[in-house]
Amino acid sequence: QKFNCTLVFVAMVGEEQGLYGATNLAKRAKEEGWNVHLLMNNDIVGNSYGMETDIKDNKSVRVFSEGVSPLETPAQVAARQSAGTDNDGKARQAARYIKEVAERYVDQLEVKLIYRRDRFLRGGDHTPFSQQGFAAVRITEMNEDFNRQHQDVRTENGFKFGDLPEYVDYNYLQKVTRMNLSVMSNLALSTQEPENVVVLTAGLTNKTALKWDAPKGKTPAGYYVLMRETTSPFWEKKFFVKENAATLAYSKDNYYFGVQSVDENGHESLVITPRAGR
Repeated sequence: QKFNCTLVFVAMVGEEQGLYGATNLAKRAKEEGWNVHLLMNNDIVGNSYGMETDIKDNKSVRVFSEGVSPLETPAQVAARQSAGTDNDGKARQAARYIKEVAERYVDQLEVKLIYRRDRFLRGGDHTPFSQQGFAAVRITEMNEDFNRQHQDVRTENGFKFGDLPEYVDYNYLQKVTRMNLSVMSNLALSTQEPENVVVLTAGLTNKTALKWDAPKGKTPAGYYVLMRETTSPFWEKKFFVKENAATLAYSKDNYYFGVQSVDENGHESLVITPRAGR
């Protein structure tokens, strides 16, 4: 299979000591101008048992995403506050994309979107990439067994501690693996994201007009304009258009919108949140 971009698989070093490997790689990517569309950090994804709660669940996986970029300028903060797009940053849009594509291709797996960067008292290799302005999320099992994390392999009073192969749920792990591959493949086969996406705000109207520029590289077959209620975490409608503009009979005051490109085989790009313009 030939992809339209490069897929990179990385095993980071020095995570427990201070995210050293990820920090170095994210800094290098920024300095060298890498076109990183998405960083998916898989950290703790092979267990389906929750200690204390005794929950056994091999059908759910969490995707953690931050809402607001740490690199926002004062002007960007003002624009976000005016539009109310606190849940439409790069990472949140990527998380929605992961959920839609993964649940399309992987049976018996529900992707749970967690609206925070990471768990309490924890951190991960996606964070340095977020701090450099890239779309980055963390993928983690739904229920955790802390007897298998941060433990020296040992036996105490007949109980085994440590991250041992016999405690991996391999059926669950293969679902998470397929989730990663489906998302990476769908994104890598798509065209790039549309550019300069704008929602027009020149006058008072009960319709919504959007315009954008074609992406770099391969020409898309068309575009999806996505729409959802302001209280909805997920996209609810998709409108297909072939032009670089669309006018919808829905008020921009009442909904959130996004635009993504799509190729002739239905592979979608990430969604771009429009900025207000004239």
